[in-house]
Amino acid sequence: MKAPISRRKLLMSAAAAGVAVKISYLATAAKADLIETPPRPGADWLKPTGKPKYRLDAIAKVTGQKTFTRDYRARDLAGWPTQQSHALMLHATKVDRTFEGIDLRVLKDDLRPDRVVLHEDLVADGIEIPVPGFYGDVFFVPKGQTARLLGQPVAMLIYHDFARYDAAKRMLRFDDSIVRFGDKAPLSTPAHYGAARYVRIDGGDPSANDQYSPFKETTIFTGFKGDDPQWPVAGDDTAMARGMLAAAQIEKDIAAAGDDKLVLRRSYFSQSTDASAMEADNGNVWYDPATQILHAMMATQSPYEVAGVTAHMVSKSKFPLKQIDLRLGYTVGYGTKDHSIFPFYCVLAGLYGDGRPVRLANDRYEQFQMALKRHAFWMDNVLVVDRKTGQFQAMTGRFKNDGGGRQNFSVEVGTVGATAAQSIYYLPKSDFSVAILASRAVDAGSTRGYGTLQSMSATEMMVDEAAELLKIDAIDLRLKNAFRTGMKNTQGAIPSGAMRHEEILRKAKQHPLWANRQQKKVAYEAANPGKKYGIGYGHVQKDYGTGAESALVAIEFDTQGRLKLSHVAHEIGTGATTSQAIMVGDILGRAPDETEFGKILWPQMPLETTDEPYTMAQADEDERKKNPRWTPTFTSPMSASNSVYYLGHATREAARALVDLAIWPAARSLWSQGVGGGQIAPESVRRDELRLAQGAINAAGMQPLPFAAVAAEAHRLGLVTGVTVHTFNRWQWAEAEFDVEGAGHHRFAIDALAVKYGDGAAPERKALMTLEGWQFVERAAVFYPPTQRNNAGVTYYAPMASLAEIVVDTATGSVSVLSHHSIYDCGTQIVPELVSGQVQGALAMGIGHVLKEYLPLYEDGPGDGTWNWNRYELPTAKDVAVWSQTSESLPPLSDTDPPKGMAEVVMIAIVPAIANAVAHAIGKRFYSLPITAEKIREALA
Repeated sequence: MKAPISRRKLLMSAAAAGVAVKISYLATAAKADLIETPPRPGADWLKPTGKPKYRLDAIAKVTGQKTFTRDYRARDLAGWPTQQSHALMLHATKVDRTFEGIDLRVLKDDLRPDRVVLHEDLVADGIEIPVPGFYGDVFFVPKGQTARLLGQPVAMLIYHDFARYDAAKRMLRFDDSIVRFGDKAPLSTPAHYGAARYVRIDGGDPSANDQYSPFKETTIFTGFKGDDPQWPVAGDDTAMARGMLAAAQIEKDIAAAGDDKLVLRRSYFSQSTDASAMEADNGNVWYDPATQILHAMMATQSPYEVAGVTAHMVSKSKFPLKQIDLRLGYTVGYGTKDHSIFPFYCVLAGLYGDGRPVRLANDRYEQFQMALKRHAFWMDNVLVVDRKTGQFQAMTGRFKNDGGGRQNFSVEVGTVGATAAQSIYYLPKSDFSVAILASRAVDAGSTRGYGTLQSMSATEMMVDEAAELLKIDAIDLRLKNAFRTGMKNTQGAIPSGAMRHEEILRKAKQHPLWANRQQKKVAYEAANPGKKYGIGYGHVQKDYGTGAESALVAIEFDTQGRLKLSHVAHEIGTGATTSQAIMVGDILGRAPDETEFGKILWPQMPLETTDEPYTMAQADEDERKKNPRWTPTFTSPMSASNSVYYLGHATREAARALVDLAIWPAARSLWSQGVGGGQIAPESVRRDELRLAQGAINAAGMQPLPFAAVAAEAHRLGLVTGVTVHTFNRWQWAEAEFDVEGAGHHRFAIDALAVKYGDGAAPERKALMTLEGWQFVERAAVFYPPTQRNNAGVTYYAPMASLAEIVVDTATGSVSVLSHHSIYDCGTQIVPELVSGQVQGALAMGIGHVLKEYLPLYEDGPGDGTWNWNRYELPTAKDVAVWSQTSESLPPLSDTDPPKGMAEVVMIAIVPAIANAVAHAIGKRFYSLPITAEKIREALA
């Protein structure tokens, strides 16, 4: 449900500079490439089954040649000057005193910067903060004002050589005299970011029409009085008022609950953490005033956003801009490089580099001080359970999250956390609200888990405690209340596909860790005095996608049958580039011979967008979609566990379209050769009988055809030999109909199509390919999901459960994880080894969250610039049961099951599993994370 920021106004203003009028024009005025480092995979990289022996980037990785953005200097980039400049920033560590300037007297004359950039320079030069509010209101703290957040930059220093830069940086670090502060002044943190409420009362049973739900009516939004949301008055006059009437009824029912109900009230806290991506934020930017081109090498998960926002930044400035040349290296960010403000500081460095490339790269102290954090959450929950049946009657949650001093995705993280709070349970009545607060803390953003880690962990800890109070096996209680196929979520929407929680729960209940937990506890503690043994269980489902997912993919082949895949996706460590290539092979019977990832330049797709997929009224969308080149949004960043399902959907649709438009007619032509209509004439061969595997094409007993032969025939006939597709999903796929020259009428689950015709095409058909060798096919009809589906919140879920085996040392309070076992449903695994890697890495991150990682929010937190891994404890191999962890994936229900996005859900279940295991071990429950040795010692004292 993550909602990207609206770009309509920034694109309109950027038009004045001639960089981009619409995103379609931006796509022709900016280009981006993923620098894929050699060596490329050998001819043996695929097994006979078509699955990979290793990742596309594997050889580069193991030979030390895989390069990240951080590895590049100007001399490494073709066409750039060889001289590299460097920049650093000075930061405000106080927010209650005015900023009065910087004092660089500590630097000798030879270490003075070649350029100092302050807020006043940006104002004088007409540079604007991109998307005010989302990225704050100023880059640098203005003189005479207070910082909006701890760690906010006050100035940038640029050096034209590394030696002086490095020496100066060492002298400036930790020196409190550099940034001068004045008198005390009121805090200038922004207003609170928003509040939302999701209320639902079912119609008496799960299948009946809801009395009230967001999907049926609306989500409730409001503003603040002080720190408190001011919810609408209950009544019947508006949808929100009716929602408040439903909320009042739920409160009344809870207050009236008798002794036959368990009413459990608990408050939970989930801490602020740093994702600690191994590549810190960095970028290298060269603005060439002679050509008016801005060249950038950037570590980002959202390159299209970087290009678009950069155009807006300079649209009214003294820096004329004709083109943005954006290059991408491999990177990793766990969400912290998605819509981060840091790339725009890199752009500033390049603009003020006096025509030289300038590199801005955080060291680890600066990364703690500036990088987006995981949100701290406070959660007050109430759960009502029927004591006799064990059925959940109602649940409410009052949540707060701290977004820090820039809004970023805090609203979306808060609302996603609220909609996820039901975890894996069906709730007849629910009322979850969230207040998204601004503060002086370092800003938080779309870090892995995205609010659901916080809210679902609390729910799972609460359900475990409820089972204990009711004297019911914790898995049995979950089975009684598990969310089943066709039930509605707390927004009132029915999720996609089969819900397989019961299957997972039964597997977990039979697992030896759970089945033998009591006997093992007695035996272990008898043999190990002073040690307490515990088993815990956690079970969650995480949404994947944003509710406005879009992607572009092109697949084409030459006369020899060589396949090329071009894709917007780029590599952030998940193996997305590998899996997208394998998806092509799964459908076309052979993997691409050539790949191009991180592509932004799509001249064959002259699409137009207002980029308001969440806020546009239905009537407006109905009018705009009459334009066959309009789409709700152009492309998505690499985030929200979106690559395998959403970006992969575009890959799969492109491959299927190529089969329909090229492979099938070309194969039919070859099988028809000869007297009397050839070998196919006696048979009734249907399209659905076509099979493509291991480089061959066959159907219904026909002679298998080499892919190369079919490709050559498609070119000879002048058929479609390349397709580019654009897709859009609003918790449901858009579909469109197209009349393709020579191929007839087709309907695909896409909203835009471009094609390329073979070498043998007639001149009049070739004349249609006016967009760099492609023809944009204007759709005949389009079917977008209704805008009301925005209120569904989510419809795509991936589940995971974890069993954790731990031991608590009662003397030290330390928790040792002996083993853990996880069960998940990820649909069809494209590359099982990549799924396994995601699971293992995410489990380690979850273990760190529940037991170790913690950042103070304010003055003693990372904004002071002194935090590093010497203070911030990350889990190591000994903490995560490296050699005793196991996992299993449910087999797909059929060979047509789509894959599910797994990148986030796999880190969540282990958090409540370990918390519940600690409770089992020592009989004490903890409601605030992390569960440290100190907290355990206090509980046992």
